[in-house]
Amino acid sequence: MKFGNGCWLQKEGYECFPPQQIYFTKIEPKKVTLCAPTSRISHRGDTLGGINLTLEITSPMPEVLRVKTYHHLGIRKTGPDFELETQENVELEIEDSDEKICIKSGSLSLTITKENFSMEYARDGEVISKCNGRDLAFMKTDWKGYAYDKGSKDAYMRQQLSLSVGELVYGMGERFTPFVKNGQTVDIWNEDGGTSTYQSYKNIPFYLTNKGYGVFVNNPGDVSFEVATEQVSKVQFSVSGECLDYFFINGPTMKEVLAHYTGITGKPSLPAQWTFGLWLSTSFTTNYDEETVMSFINGMEERGIPLQVFHFDCFWMKDFHWCDFTWDNRVFPDPEGMLQRIKAKGLKICVWINPYIAQESPLFLEGMEKGYFIKRTNGDVWQWDMWQPGMAIVDFTNPQACQWFKDKLAVLVDVGVDCFKTDFGERIPTEDVVYYDGADPVKMHNYYTYLYNKVVYELLEEKKGKEEAVLFARSASVGGQKFPVHWGGDCWSTYEAMAESLRGGLSLTMSGFGFWSHDIGGFENTSTADVYKRWAAFGLLSTHSRLHGSTSYRVPWAYDDEAVDVVRYFTKLKMQLLPYIYSNAAYTAKTGVPTMRSMVLEFEKDPTCAYLDRQYMLGGNILTAPIFREDGIANYYLPAGTWTNYLTGETREGGVWVEEHHDYLSIPLWVRENSIIPVCNQMERNDDAYDKNLQLKVYELKEEASTCVAQNGSQVLSIEIKKDGEAITCKAETENAYEIRFVNCKLTSADNAELVVDGNDTIVKVSDPKAVVVCR
Repeated sequence: MKFGNGCWLQKEGYECFPPQQIYFTKIEPKKVTLCAPTSRISHRGDTLGGINLTLEITSPMPEVLRVKTYHHLGIRKTGPDFELETQENVELEIEDSDEKICIKSGSLSLTITKENFSMEYARDGEVISKCNGRDLAFMKTDWKGYAYDKGSKDAYMRQQLSLSVGELVYGMGERFTPFVKNGQTVDIWNEDGGTSTYQSYKNIPFYLTNKGYGVFVNNPGDVSFEVATEQVSKVQFSVSGECLDYFFINGPTMKEVLAHYTGITGKPSLPAQWTFGLWLSTSFTTNYDEETVMSFINGMEERGIPLQVFHFDCFWMKDFHWCDFTWDNRVFPDPEGMLQRIKAKGLKICVWINPYIAQESPLFLEGMEKGYFIKRTNGDVWQWDMWQPGMAIVDFTNPQACQWFKDKLAVLVDVGVDCFKTDFGERIPTEDVVYYDGADPVKMHNYYTYLYNKVVYELLEEKKGKEEAVLFARSASVGGQKFPVHWGGDCWSTYEAMAESLRGGLSLTMSGFGFWSHDIGGFENTSTADVYKRWAAFGLLSTHSRLHGSTSYRVPWAYDDEAVDVVRYFTKLKMQLLPYIYSNAAYTAKTGVPTMRSMVLEFEKDPTCAYLDRQYMLGGNILTAPIFREDGIANYYLPAGTWTNYLTGETREGGVWVEEHHDYLSIPLWVRENSIIPVCNQMERNDDAYDKNLQLKVYELKEEASTCVAQNGSQVLSIEIKKDGEAITCKAETENAYEIRFVNCKLTSADNAELVVDGNDTIVKVSDPKAVVVCR
């Protein structure tokens, strides 16, 4: 929200009340409280009236400072509030003098001057952001002189923090606009707007910069960001009301910022190993029955395409009945038997749901009579006719409504459903709305999806165990990363939409989310076979991979025979890489660093990576660049170092842009130097164990490299490989035999292992897992 009119003026009718000085200081071990008048106090008479602001500074963990600024503290507090992981504040280091007060947490400090109020955030004494003048302020948008008797109506709090030369801003959720947010106005407001506009399904009031810090605004309502727009060298964030609460989060690396941010809001949960396989959907408005479903499943099997999950979209229920959680008996007369027949083929089953109950649903009267729906202020059930005629919305602030919803889903789990696609959650009204617990409807608009996905995730935890709980969710708010997986929403079936989707996914993973998917081939309309094949390569090198569409099926043979080859090839490639991908996912769950990550997150010091949004790192060691052109030309950047093409074994020195042609069975896929990539070449399904068939591929070993391998939630191997002259020493902790493949490296001997030369590579077969292997 813009308040100003250029550098010096405010918009007409707007008034700005910034702190002028610090008048009183209250210092406690874990909190500093400051009284900051917005007019200068020259004598006691100046204290009679006027607007004071109160600042409270605490630290929930080292390297994080929390700043709350209040105008009127007595405003009635209404929820919801984000569920934060931090409960206790840590002690602060405080230096107080007549001129300033300095508050430290770890290497992060905030210095506030007492005269001519200003704030400076510093890391080990180096200023990384600051504000002064009118940057922090209470704003009134209906100001007509001194009289102020409308409470919080048209009142706002805002903060402006400086950006230095070359400083770039990222994050704020899944955004399909340019990846770098400088020059954008971003309103944190969940909308069902597709992937081709400024709107977003997943809005997160958090940003981080390439200067190694982040800012999280702790408000579930409509937080408005002006990122180098109103003031081109500042980020402004503003909220309605009388209080602004934000966390300033130090890195110093962007990965460490994400680790600290997810330490506050929750780490991404680790999805089950089987979720990393290929998902196939019925698509949305297509006609299907058990015969159709089985033809898809059998068709994938006959064509040698490993399938892991089959998804039933909306019309598994009767039209107009969403949601009644009952199979449409016109096309599924024996749903329980059908599910068992599908599961006998080794597949998992996902079904579509949303948090809305249409009037035709037999559950509508039950929910209405028991008070399980959001209501209007006059006591009516809140209904409208968008999406589903007569649609009501489940009130997840009501514990009994939550249990009612869980009970309906539990029946489905009991007959064979493994997970749920939790669609929608964005179309949540804010006017003429009453919640069971009295929550603020404006704050609930974004927060609703958190409660919705939490209820479904908890049900799956209760029924299947935490290690098996997984969603396929479209909407999200802060903390939603705890309920993976999220997909990118409704995109068109074009190269432009494919690029939009990737921008959105990279922006989301810069916002605390560890895992991400998208509709392979696009959702709306039907793509060309060309786009479908390119998108399949991209989708099967994302953390999660689903074939899904709107009005047409997405099985590859619906496009052409080559599409079958492409989907088969990249599905098997991803399965081969599963030990690497899943081990990175375990690291994500531990640290909050995403598995699918932007180039700038991995290569902060390389200025060329700052704007890259058409390529990414899958884990920390593999670079991929989807192809967005009909002529098959790929344009991508390799950072400095020696890179090895995973598919061909070719090596190339980095620090260069590459332009090259790829056929449909190829994609730029490069491994950075000094990497160990665990793979398995003997997998048939993604839920298979691979710990007894691991091959560790070593690329361009410099001095030493290490990795850990996870399987089904547990570590099954850790290895450290050191190079000292001509000798390479390998020490592993594991229970099973394993292989090491030194790519493009010919060795002549191995102590305690068998050595086999394979072309340009050397394979070292280790039969004794306790042995220290020395190769030369």
